[in-house]
Amino acid sequence: MINYDVIVIGGGLTGSALSYELSQKKLKVLLIEKDSVLNNATIYSYGGISYWGGTSNLTNQLCQEGINIHRNLEEELSANTEFREIDLLFTIDIDQNPQETLEDYKHFFIQPQLLDIDESLALEPLLNKNNITGCLRFPQGHVNPQKTILAYQKALKNNGGNVVQETVISLIQKEDKIIGIKTNNKNYFTNEVIICAGAFSRQILQDLGLNLPIYFTHAQLIKTPPSDIKLRTLVMPATTKRFEMEKQATSLEIESIWQTSNNLIQNDVLEAGAIQFLDGSFCLGQISQIITNIDALVPKNTSARRIREAIAKTLPSLANIEGTWHNCQIAFSQGMPFQVGKIKKFEGLSIFSGFTSPFVFVPPLAKHFAHYLTENSDPIIESLPSL
Repeated sequence: MINYDVIVIGGGLTGSALSYELSQKKLKVLLIEKDSVLNNATIYSYGGISYWGGTSNLTNQLCQEGINIHRNLEEELSANTEFREIDLLFTIDIDQNPQETLEDYKHFFIQPQLLDIDESLALEPLLNKNNITGCLRFPQGHVNPQKTILAYQKALKNNGGNVVQETVISLIQKEDKIIGIKTNNKNYFTNEVIICAGAFSRQILQDLGLNLPIYFTHAQLIKTPPSDIKLRTLVMPATTKRFEMEKQATSLEIESIWQTSNNLIQNDVLEAGAIQFLDGSFCLGQISQIITNIDALVPKNTSARRIREAIAKTLPSLANIEGTWHNCQIAFSQGMPFQVGKIKKFEGLSIFSGFTSPFVFVPPLAKHFAHYLTENSDPIIESLPSL
């Protein structure tokens, strides 16, 4: 019988960061990941740290803690995350009113700077001046997603934690207590199971008869090999359509769509964004679609063409760059930008998932939640809605 203090399900950013923080508390930790090669939403993300994006006292505090952690994380983990400070430009399309667009972003912790076309091009020469009326400029942090995950996992192992590649078949129950997990290889037992499985968290919860407000989109993007083209900034469109889509998809009027799994596209948003990593490679996209079947097949060629056509309007020099199309599932939540806490219905079960802007919120919340689980007290965790 193999026993652990904590078992964490999911080896993306959420699971890796939380496992590390738990190991810092001297707990015996098992991090379990189903894929032998990292293939999760974190890997296909831009790696942006949106520390400007707080909208309340709680999220403002977490944003500030998040960027401060990243500024010192390479030293703490003794590994390279490729952290840097970078300008984020939200492009304002020619059919948008700059002042009205600015108003849409004034509720955030850090206020954006409104740039005209010339100011925008001075910061990002690759922008198509004929397709924008200007940009909103935010300060942004940035890391390499894969290197950040691996840095957390390396530090976890250095603390005595284990990382295994197995598929979780089910959780092991004893009455109303979760006492372990069953994988495709063996059973593992523990005092606490924490679900950090991103979009797949919903399926695990449903198998237990739980209906927490965690949902997912099918995200599609293009990743490229290194290029000599140089993008100076992180570019995204100044639109709130994706957040509006997620809010609509979890409203009481249509929340019932999540009770059945099907391949129907309930909603679809295309964001023509781009980021270049330090090795010269790009991430281009993305399309976000509400499809309740987590295993739905998305038409690759149609999706890739739509992304390239949108990129061509904003960053024409990147439209035809060689690249590989990818599809992944991205979790989001309802009412809060994350779901964190112990689940009341089952002793020994917690959730750490459903993150919006994970690179800013996950690192500080991992520290707070690890403290809460070991000390049974943390003001941040105790202020969150009960689950």
